[in-house]
Amino acid sequence: MFLSTALPNHLRPRREKVFGPARGISLDRNAKVRIRVYAEAWSAKHRQPGQHRGPLTRAFIEVLEALLWGFHNSKSGLCFPSYETIADKARCSRDTVYEAIKALEAADVLTWVNRIVREQVKERDLFGNLVSRWRTIRTSNAYLFRDPLPCAQGRPDQGGASKSENPPGTLNQDSSILKKEPVDNSSDLSGMSEGLLKTLLRLGKAIEAKEGGKAA
Repeated sequence: MFLSTALPNHLRPRREKVFGPARGISLDRNAKVRIRVYAEAWSAKHRQPGQHRGPLTRAFIEVLEALLWGFHNSKSGLCFPSYETIADKARCSRDTVYEAIKALEAADVLTWVNRIVREQVKERDLFGNLVSRWRTIRTSNAYLFRDPLPCAQGRPDQGGASKSENPPGTLNQDSSILKKEPVDNSSDLSGMSEGLLKTLLRLGKAIEAKEGGKAA
């Protein structure tokens, strides 16, 4: 859960405001399925007594599905429908959409920024003259979805983890068995008695002499 969602309203950081369509995160079909499955699993895990499905009700999941498959552009990642458009697609009320988006952010499924635009309007000043001025207004939110995969785009770096879903190498492989450890003969010889060491040296010299005689 985001820390900001657990704080009182006056302590929460101000939500980012951007001009234009804002940025997006591209998602393929598999990523969208992962997000939906994660949302249901998170809701089941945090289910309280008296709740049928958990904090994310059926209507909230339908709002998520409407955002993912109805409005999110898989290639550009852009998704900025209005509450009314989402409500029409999910067949629910505008208030349900508002509550669903807050619950989905608390579940770490999505986040959003406020989109703003500048428009020129004409109005009369104190003297009754018609003048033009610019004003900044809010439009719809821009939504960013969070793929539950740790290596997915938009997730924080996991301490140099592999960018691939399947890390290279064999799973559970102990790399130490693949390393050739240097042999330290001194530790083996130090435990031998002097008489045994001399015997081994004489045996080695005899073998060398025998091999040398065959070679000659």
